[in-house]
Amino acid sequence: MKEFIQLLPKAELHLHIEGSLEPELMFSLAKKNKIEIPYKKIEDVRAAYNFTNLQSFLDIYYAGANVLITKQDFYDLTWDYILRCVEDNVIHTEIFFDPQTHTHRGIAFETVITGIKEALNDAHKKFGITSNIIMCFLRHLPQEDALETFEMSLDYKDDIIGVGLDSSEIGNPPSKFEEVFKKAKEEGFKLVAHAGEEADVSYIYEALDLLDIHRIDHGVQSINSEELMERLKEEQIPLTVCPNSNIELKVFQTYKEHNIKKMLDYGLNVTVNSDDPAYFKGYMNKNFLNLCENLPLTKEDIIKLVKNSFRSSFISDELKEKYLKKVDEYI
Repeated sequence: MKEFIQLLPKAELHLHIEGSLEPELMFSLAKKNKIEIPYKKIEDVRAAYNFTNLQSFLDIYYAGANVLITKQDFYDLTWDYILRCVEDNVIHTEIFFDPQTHTHRGIAFETVITGIKEALNDAHKKFGITSNIIMCFLRHLPQEDALETFEMSLDYKDDIIGVGLDSSEIGNPPSKFEEVFKKAKEEGFKLVAHAGEEADVSYIYEALDLLDIHRIDHGVQSINSEELMERLKEEQIPLTVCPNSNIELKVFQTYKEHNIKKMLDYGLNVTVNSDDPAYFKGYMNKNFLNLCENLPLTKEDIIKLVKNSFRSSFISDELKEKYLKKVDEYI
């Protein structure tokens, strides 16, 4: 199974580029940019990755992002992730970035997007990896802040395929961001939102009905509503599930408790992703392996999960067919 997963062509639809900041790069950028970080050595950073919930992770995540200053920093961050894609045979990726995390520190929007975009362009030239960029709004901040960020993004519309919603979920429902998502829809952006990770199914309903999203990021709480499960199945709304993340943030206590197999068997359009892999102990293949070692997933299940990702991606039908054919050829 390990070799099967390793060689299977894959797409990733839920990856926060800031969450791929490995401790080694964090240290080297902190030194280069003369940024104080609360750790003396790399082992200290890894030891801090012992989370109790989403917020305990976010506190460290935002502290880590402080070392990212220059366009080259964002390039290096993205390039490191691309090398992991090569390693795991991820041939298409749709990455999130959080502009507010950086603009609030005085880093220009242009610096962030240009560094990421240049690395992704080089990834396509060198490895043939295709990609899309999705800009996320931080839900713990007011909608006014998201609207300002949205205005900034319009100059880079050609580089950004969609908008999303992330950060602290509980207490910050999708309805808080109805206006900015309406504007994004009018501008032709694809729409996604984190919902039903820690918060209840009402957040998923709001994301679907008020924000009119194309994909639910996480969505594992949907299993608590039969009505919602039926709707997700009927409409085939993609769920970008992140197994390692769910375990590390205590959404489930163990992999054996994870509900991805149940959702897949029910007929939901479920996908596997790595979320914030530097913090959650593993990139794409590690997420698949952890599931296979703990749940009765068959090779057919793995193939379904992988094909779901390609079909749910924001690429042309022609490219989807090309990638699905690659999967079939490998099988």
